[in-house]
Parts: sequence; structure tokens; C-alpha cells
Amino acid sequence: MSSSTQTRNASWTTAVNLSIVGFVICIMGSPASSMDVLVTHKLNALNGTLVKLSCTFTSCYKMVPSKFAMNWTYQETVNDTGEMFMIYKQRMTPQRTVRFGDRVVFAGNLGKNDVSVTLSDVQISDEGLYNCYVRNPPDRQQGHGIIELTVVTELPSPRDSTIAVAIGASVGGILALLILSMVVVKCIRRKQKQEPILDEQKTDEEGKTDGEAVAEEGTNLMMKPEAAEKKSEIQ
Repeated sequence: MSSSTQTRNASWTTAVNLSIVGFVICIMGSPASSMDVLVTHKLNALNGTLVKLSCTFTSCYKMVPSKFAMNWTYQETVNDTGEMFMIYKQRMTPQRTVRFGDRVVFAGNLGKNDVSVTLSDVQISDEGLYNCYVRNPPDRQQGHGIIELTVVTELPSPRDSTIAVAIGASVGGILALLILSMVVVKCIRRKQKQEPILDEQKTDEEGKTDGEAVAEEGTNLMMKPEAAEKKSEIQ
């Protein structure tokens, strides 16, 4: 799967999560905890390609451009000082840095609570932590999301993908057999429980049939003398 496809899938998943989380938070109605920032926490990018750093936020308050504030920073490690490369204060302004130059472009939509950016011509030196900070008054707290970017020099080989698919198919087959076995065992046990009941019903029916036969025979015997008398009278 290409880096762009992974990015699109991550963006779609993030959008769904944003809707769900936003709904729950707004129902809770707590201004102090109504800000939430959603990002793809671990992201891989192919060296020399373009990658989207997705960052969306949810808030129970409408975004007011004059009050809204946002910035992106980069850290090589968690202990390093953040290097700001994108800022919003009434307008979106890229911060030209030695590391990124003009490779960072705003790719979000403030109307949809999306403050994502793209980084073009990704380099190995771009690996690190990307911080997305969002403040949307009257929310009291500042939202913060962290993306750990890893740059790879090549995509996984087709053989590796084939092995992964084979392993997945094997596991799926084993699970299917296990489920089928459980169903068969359950059916066998159910039949075993039903057989004694059927045997009892059969015995009761046979006993009832024998009794009815005896009763019928007795009735015939009682009726024979009467039948003989009627025959003699006729004669």
C-alpha cells in the first residue's frame, strides 16, 4: 500500500472518530474538557514523497477566527525544544525554517475543524515528533496531538505482502475450522439429549397402543354373545 493511500485511509478513520468523539463530548457538556485533537499517532512516509500530517479537532463551540489559535512544531526527540513551522493567528502563516524551507503547506479546512498540513519531498532528516496545538475559546484547555513520523527508503517487497496474506488466510482457516467443530459438537450434544426424550415418547406410545388393543379385544368378546343371540332370533 502506498503512502498516499495510507494517508487517505488514516484521514477517513480520523474523520469518523472526530464525529463520534465530538458527539459524546458535546453531550457531556463540560467546557473544561470539550476540546479534543485527533491525529495519526504513528505515520510512515516513503523517502522523497509527499505526506499529509492530519490534525483535526472537535469542540462544542463554533470556531471564531478572531479568537482561534493554532500552531505546528517539530521535535527531533521528545527532549528537544519545539521548532515552530506553521502558525494561525487570524490567518494561516507558514514559518520558513532551515529544516523545512517551503516544503510545508497548509492542507486543512478551518470550517471543518481541520488544520492538517502536507510535507513534500520527505527526507530521512524529517523523522521525529510533529505537534499540533489548538486553542478554541471559550474552551479552557489547549488541545494537543503528537505524530511520530518515520521515513522509509523502500516499500515492503511483494513477497513480504504475500507471506502476510498467507499467514492471515491460515489463521482465518484455523478459526473457521474451530468454529465449525464447536457447532458440530453442539449439535451432537443436542441430539444426544433429544434421543432419551424420543425413546420415552416412543415407549409411552407403544404402551398406549397395546392398551388400546387389549381394550378393543375385550369389547369384541363382550359383544360376541349379543351377536349370537341376535343370530338365533333371526333364525
